[in-house]
Amino acid sequence: MITKKEFGGIEPRFTFAKILAILVLVSIGTTLYLNEPDLKNQTRFMILTLLSLAGFVATLKLVPPTAYYCIHKGNLSGRDINKEVSGRIPESLGIAIGSIYITVVIMFQPFFYEMLGEYNAALTSITFMLFLGFVDDVLDLRWRIKIFLSFLATLPLLVAYAGPTSVIVPKPFRELAGFNIELGYLYHAYMAIIAVFCTNSINIYAGINGLEVGQSVVISLSVLVHNFLQLDGPYANENYLSIFLMLPFFATCTGLLIFNWYPSQVFVGDSFTYFSGITLAVAGIMGHYSKTLMLFFIPQLINFIISLPQLFKIIPCPRHRVPKFNAKDGLLYPSYTENGLPNLTVINGMIHLFGPTHERTLFVRLMILQVLCCILGFGIRYSHTITNIFYDGEYRI
Repeated sequence: MITKKEFGGIEPRFTFAKILAILVLVSIGTTLYLNEPDLKNQTRFMILTLLSLAGFVATLKLVPPTAYYCIHKGNLSGRDINKEVSGRIPESLGIAIGSIYITVVIMFQPFFYEMLGEYNAALTSITFMLFLGFVDDVLDLRWRIKIFLSFLATLPLLVAYAGPTSVIVPKPFRELAGFNIELGYLYHAYMAIIAVFCTNSINIYAGINGLEVGQSVVISLSVLVHNFLQLDGPYANENYLSIFLMLPFFATCTGLLIFNWYPSQVFVGDSFTYFSGITLAVAGIMGHYSKTLMLFFIPQLINFIISLPQLFKIIPCPRHRVPKFNAKDGLLYPSYTENGLPNLTVINGMIHLFGPTHERTLFVRLMILQVLCCILGFGIRYSHTITNIFYDGEYRI
């Protein structure tokens, strides 16, 4: 039997964080339960909350042994380049929580049968993308192969999609284009692009301890709040489906963050970033709020846009665009390309804005940015003053 010592000292830290996570999960489940008039859905929320709590606990228990096997059996480990001294840190721990998440969602499946086809398609796409991420961690795939396989992973989602394929034209353009435009298969292409963007935007917005998991926790919590506010809207079943996908995701990500918070005991790998991105995308597409989801991805959108010159090789793009660690003062500095140009990322931009900083401080600032952007997203989504400029009533984004 493997002992805790053989796990390399990897164990859940931050007792307060564990208690807080449990309280948040219980609070979310209780809020959903108390505000649901239908007994059937009350039962569903109660079961979902219990399963999510089980997923959280399972994450705390499964990460240490998985980390052990990643190092000693699979040779999946790396060095933390933002530390002066760093031993081997296990990588690809996304496979652990992805497996737990899929198990929890499958266990909940018998209790939600109204959209079984969409539910199964969501699971298939998530499983496919998790597998792709793990393969990337092991084989280090080229970007063009990653993008191609990411599109393939969206196929079950696109085939099962049974919602509208038309878009409401914003008011300023209705004289030219009419009230709505039927896109047909172009709408499916749009959904595929959204899914691939979500998957890869989290993948490139990374590089410091906790960032990939932290942004996923904030976005998933924002999605849950939005779903709750939409339960009495025209797409109630779709928002129920999104909640059933998001609460276990929030629970497992929170459990992983306890290990990935600075100083990180584990690295999550591409298996997590792919899994996280597709799960959020699936919930947004199946829940019919893909435009609202993009409002929660504002930092990722900014990071993607400013990264385009490097992604398209207009400016040299090194393999890693993470900040540069200075061992003399223990601070992170902006990183540059081989010809002296700055790497174009939000992370480096934050360092340029505030100056050299400690990694923990940088992570907190980026999380504050994510929270503020999500609040801005809610302001745009639910502000009649803003949205009525483009849409009317129930046609708001």
